[in-house]
Amino acid sequence: MELILWRHAEADIGEPDLGRKLTARGEKQALRIAEWLHAQLPDSARVLVSPATRAQQTARALSDVSHRKFRTVDEIAPGASVRDVLDAADWPRAKAPVVIVGHQPTLGHVASFLLAGEVQDWSVKKAGVWWLSSRERDGEEQTVLRAVISPDLA
Repeated sequence: MELILWRHAEADIGEPDLGRKLTARGEKQALRIAEWLHAQLPDSARVLVSPATRAQQTARALSDVSHRKFRTVDEIAPGASVRDVLDAADWPRAKAPVVIVGHQPTLGHVASFLLAGEVQDWSVKKAGVWWLSSRERDGEEQTVLRAVISPDLA
């Protein structure tokens, strides 16, 4: 399975948290990563997005570039647990790649759990992508880090 963790792009500060919008810089970040993802993702990839406005706007950049549809998933809103994200993605059983557009610290927790076996405070840069895959080797399930990309490198 391919699991792509995409943190929302830069957003305004303020309340209510779920209503925060992308800044002009955040819109550019989202577009750069959306263009990169569009070139990498197969048509079969599913895109699951937090209900927060900033995550919705980030995912919309991919939709605008690729006409790819996305689905809002309340369970991956700010404050989601590692288990919430993995269950939403159907890790590691899903047949198609899954893109999760979400938040810190959750995405860093998911990456650390899958790669290091425990939840740690790893940072995923704003608009950054961590691309992970699962594989079985010698009867053991493994997680492989395939790519880490930030908008300034896309």
